[in-house]
Parts: sequence; C-alpha cells; structure tokens
Amino acid sequence: MSDQHSFETLAIHAGNTADPLTGAVVPPIYQVSTYKQDGVGGLRGGYEYSRSANPTRTALEENLAALEGGRRGLAFASGLAAEDCLLRTLLTPGDHVVIPNDAYGGTFRLFAKVASRWGVEFSVADTSDVASVRAALTPRTKAVWVETPSNPLLGITDIAAVAQVARQAGARLVVDNTFASPYLQQPLALGADVVVHSTTKYMGGHSDVVGGALVVSDPELAEELAYHQNAMGAVAGPFDAWLVLRGIKTLAVRMDRHTENATKVADLLTRHPKVSQVLYPGLPEHPGHEVAAKQMKSFGGMVSFRVAGGEEAAVEVCNRAKLFTLGESLGGVESLLEHPGRMTHASAAGSPLEVPADLVRLSVGIENGDDLLADLTQALG
Repeated sequence: MSDQHSFETLAIHAGNTADPLTGAVVPPIYQVSTYKQDGVGGLRGGYEYSRSANPTRTALEENLAALEGGRRGLAFASGLAAEDCLLRTLLTPGDHVVIPNDAYGGTFRLFAKVASRWGVEFSVADTSDVASVRAALTPRTKAVWVETPSNPLLGITDIAAVAQVARQAGARLVVDNTFASPYLQQPLALGADVVVHSTTKYMGGHSDVVGGALVVSDPELAEELAYHQNAMGAVAGPFDAWLVLRGIKTLAVRMDRHTENATKVADLLTRHPKVSQVLYPGLPEHPGHEVAAKQMKSFGGMVSFRVAGGEEAAVEVCNRAKLFTLGESLGGVESLLEHPGRMTHASAAGSPLEVPADLVRLSVGIENGDDLLADLTQALG
C-alpha cells in the first residue's frame, strides 16, 4: 500500500490485505504455533514457527510501520516487553541512558530495578529543556529516552531539537508515542530513531488487549531488533495482534473525539475553585503549548490536574467519580481516572520521578462530553 495515502486510509488498509484463500476482508487470526514445510527448509511465505513470525502479527507490524512512517514495525506482548527488547538490543553493560524526569513508572522501574542490575546506568533530565538533556549526556550515553506528552505530567519535549542533541552525542533518540498515537504525532519524521508504543492504549483503544510495539527507519537496527524479538520471545499473540489491528482502524475518529472531550474537560477544570493546576498541552498557558502545536496535529485525550485540598482530597475525587472509572491504563473508549502517586507511579516514590501527591490523571473517553463534565463537577464537590 502506498505511503502517499492519508492516515485514515492507511489505518484501515495497510497490512490488511484480503485473505487470498477466501477473500475475507479482515486478516484471519492464525492461531497456530507451527507450519507445514514443503521439504526441509521449504517455508511457505517464510513462516516456520509463530514466535519467529505469524501472519496476523505480520499484518499488524506492516500497519504500524506505515502509520509511523517507518521501515519496520515489531509487535510485542506488552509495551514493557517492547522496551526491554529495545534496551537489550541497544545497550551493553556500562552504557548510559538519559531518561525523563516524569517518565511512566513502569519505564522507570525497568531502568532502576532491572537494567541497572545488568550494568546499565541512567541519568534523569527535564527533556522539555534541551540544555538539561545536553548536561545529562556522558561519553557513554547510547540513548536519550523521551515521552511526549509525558506520563502523567503531560510535559512536552521538542523532538526535533532533542534529536539533534542526541545525534551530535552519537546517541539514539527513543520516543514513547503512546499518549499521542501516530495520528497526532510522528516522531520518526522529526528525527527520532525509535518509536515505542504501548498498543494497549490508544492503538487498541477498547481496554481489551495488552500489547507493545517498536517502529524504526534504520534497516540495520530493524534487523537487530527483529533478531532480539525472536531470541527473547515476548511477541504479540495472534489474537492480540488482531485486536490491535481492529482498534487501529478507528484510531483517527476516536482521537478526534478524545481531543474534543479533553479540551472541554480542561476548560472546566481551569475554572473550578477546587483545582489548583491543570496540565494539558492544549491550554495556551501550558509551558509546552507552542511546541506541541508545532509537532502535534492536536493535543490528545489525556488531562492531569492538581487538587487544591491536597492528597486526601485528590483521592476522594477519584473515589467519588461515577462515569469516570477508577482504574489504571488509558486510551480506551471509556473514561478513566486514577491517582498516579498511589497507582501507576507508585514505583517512582522517593525518586526524582516522584509525582505530586495531589495529582489526578484523566484518560478522557469518547462518551458524551456534557456527561463527563457533570461527573467531574460532582466528583470535585
């Protein structure tokens, strides 16, 4: 499929060729572990064992590459499985990585509790400040890790500017694009070397699948990652790959609605007396607003805010919400809210990445916007 097609068309058609046997317009779920060979080494389509390759996963990986404008996509069992594969492909003991000061708690845990035991070192930087990134670099830095928008503080990093700094230092730039999705932002086009996704979130979009992905443009890096993907084995299963493919087909229309509702929510929160701060890049007062407007199509469906009454008041807001479901994760059609300090980012407690105790994070869904505003109003009291 031509990469000249619009995003919406690619989302529906890239990798989704009709089944050659029956003409089925949806790729079949190849729920199979092994494949008949036509003589020793005589593989049909290159398939021999589903850890190495599976036709349903291939369809998803082709789709991911097309949407991110990359050469190759790789699908994993989870976002953290994708990150682990990436780290063990790029790094060796003694190497160094710059990570954000507001990274996802699971990513921080992977560096602090897993990779560090393997001899990988990291430094924390405010990636929204190019000077901070530059100051954190060392002669052993092999990667700069960025989330933009970040989780959960919705910080914005200038991808093109940080890509230039990383390139000058001989390091790869990794961008976690989970919060934006490729519909709103394409980091490879801005100079990133690797895009990371938790496909559990907006790509799947229905809170019914766990998955992860890597997308790259460099063919040599693509081959190295594919080797490690097979050698380590944390691949997406065929049914999970099929679910993510199904979700991606409506990604564009869902993201438009997520953004529309999030904009209304942010406006309500900025005017509420019990809210001390609203973190949403679509607000003109957000410090990253201009950069986000430059590198994103729109501002997405994630909103965080700080409750004026402190930690216990923030917890009470979470407990009183009714339409917003209290739960971890994000990006589904239904609205979710959580208390990051006690939930998704508990692993960062006591570290430079510790989040404010009065913070509430919203994943604004695609329900009726007025219903969401009414629920937040009653939850805030």
